Order: sequence, then structure tokens, then C-alpha cells
Amino acid sequence: DSEFESFIKVWLTAVASLIYCQQIAGRIHGGAVRLIAVLPVVCLFLILPLRLSSVHLSGPTVFYLVWLANFKLLLFAFDAGPLAGDPPLPLIQFVSIGLLPIKPLQKSPSRFDQKSPTGFQFLVKSLALVAIVWLYRYREFLNPFLILILYCGNVYLGVDLILAVTAAPVRALGFEIEPQFDEPYLSTSLQDFWGRRWNLMVTGILRPSVYFPVRRLTSPYVGKKWGQRAAVLATFAVSGLMHELIYYYLTARARPTWEVTWFFLLHGVCLAVEGAVKTAVGDGGLRIPTAASRLLTVGFAVVTCGWLFFPQLTRNGVDARAIEEYYRIAAWIK
Repeated sequence: DSEFESFIKVWLTAVASLIYCQQIAGRIHGGAVRLIAVLPVVCLFLILPLRLSSVHLSGPTVFYLVWLANFKLLLFAFDAGPLAGDPPLPLIQFVSIGLLPIKPLQKSPSRFDQKSPTGFQFLVKSLALVAIVWLYRYREFLNPFLILILYCGNVYLGVDLILAVTAAPVRALGFEIEPQFDEPYLSTSLQDFWGRRWNLMVTGILRPSVYFPVRRLTSPYVGKKWGQRAAVLATFAVSGLMHELIYYYLTARARPTWEVTWFFLLHGVCLAVEGAVKTAVGDGGLRIPTAASRLLTVGFAVVTCGWLFFPQLTRNGVDARAIEEYYRIAAWIK
């Protein structure tokens, strides 16, 4: 009960902070002065999740406030990003976009126009997650690679469902928003996986906050192609560091070991190499069958997750805590 009360207080504080940003900081012209006005909120969002210990309450809170909301506010300080608008966004829209993992659907034709999540899809994913949690009861008898696959499925389904649930109230108000995931298990390349399918809310915030600025700064000195590659590596480096920060909260402030940072740097390098090879080979080059490319892409993601993404979590018992919370939820429902 006390954990849930803390959770409510954290989010009420976050809502009040976004109201301040819209009503007061928003009246200041974008630039250094507005940045000074929003920095206290950025710092507050770094502190608020420290009040939570539950994996399933602190995890989304850290992701939404420490990463997404803070990046949106820093962009807003300079009249950029999803919170900036002319005319200014209405209060409820400003707060919703600022605090939740949502991105308004663009008015121009979008590949997401026909991909709004359905109740049936939500049900299927929920049942799949329930099946994974049920299988955890037999972890000691399962092959380690099968456990790794279960963990990967758990991360995908868990994050996807949590993002969908938190976005549901916004959809109910009539806002059209882009999906947070786009069937990442169908990815045919790392570029496809990270750029167009996996956790698109992160992709959408890293592009204006890291990728575009780095590309703009480096391209005049190293050329367009190398500027793009530098921007890709910088983007993955920032993503890795933000995951380290998330892990810091989830592991009860355990000392970072930087494995998850190396995970993202590895994927950034591989993605850059993949792009260079595609450019060198051209459209008429060797084509890998779709099924094989999907297997290679998803297989690479799974194997590297087992190598670099999960060890910090399992070493500090985060996986065991998360599974125990699943069982508590199941017992409470019964």
C-alpha cells in the first residue's frame, strides 16, 4: 500500500510539474532562460523515482520521467520536440505528451495509419505474457537458452503492454497516436529493428535530441556519410547510458558495470557497418531471403541480450523480483 501511495504521489508531482512548464516556463521565449526555468523539473524527475522500489512501478516511471519526459523538456527549452508548438499545445495535450510514451499521429500519410492496436492483439499478447510467467515456475528445469528467449519475450511483451495501457486514456480522449512497437520480431535488419520497429517512442525522441544535432555538427567536417555514422554511434551511446541509468534505479543503486552500454555500442557499430555494406553492394547486390534475414536479425538481438543486456539485471536479482511481483499480482487477482 505504501508503495502504491508513493507511486500516486510521484505522478501527481509529475503532473503538477508539467503544468508549471506549460503555464509558466512556456511563456518564456525558447533559449537559455527557458532552459533555466525547466531545469528544476528535470532534476526533480531524476529524484522522484527513488521513492519507488517495485520493478513494475519504478521501471515505467524511470523510463517515462527520467528519460522521455526529461528529453522532451530539454527540447522544449529550445522550442523543439513534441512539446513545442505554434500555437502552444493545450494543457491536457501538453501534459499527456510530456509524461506519457506517446507521439501524435502525423497528418501526412503514415505507415501507421492502418496499424492501430486492437483489443484482440492486446489479449493475445497478454495471454502470451501469462504463459511466460507460468513457465517461470519451471526455470530450474529449463535450458538456459530457452530461459533467455523467455526473458526476451517478457521484455517485449511487458514493455509493449505497459506502454499500451498508459497510452489508452489518451486514445480514449480522441487523440490519434502512433504505435509504440511495430512487430519487431519481423525485422529484416538492424536498421529495420531499431529504426522502424522497436520502442518507437525512444527512436522518436533520440532523433531530434541526439541524432540530428550530431549529424548536423559533424557532417561539415567529415562528410555526409561519416556524419550519419557518427550520429548513429552517438545515438546508441546515449541510449546505452540511459539504460545504465534505468538499471541504476532498478538494481537499488548498484554500481554500474557498463555491460548494457556496450550492448548498445555494439549494435550501433553493427548497424553502421550494415548500412555501409548496403551502400557498397547497392540495390542489385546479394539479397538474403526474408525468412533468413529475420532469423539473423532477431537471433543476433537475442544472443547479444544474453551476453550484455540481461547480466546486470540477473546479477542483482531484478529478474527474480519481477517474477515474484507477477506471482503477487496473480495471487491478488485470485
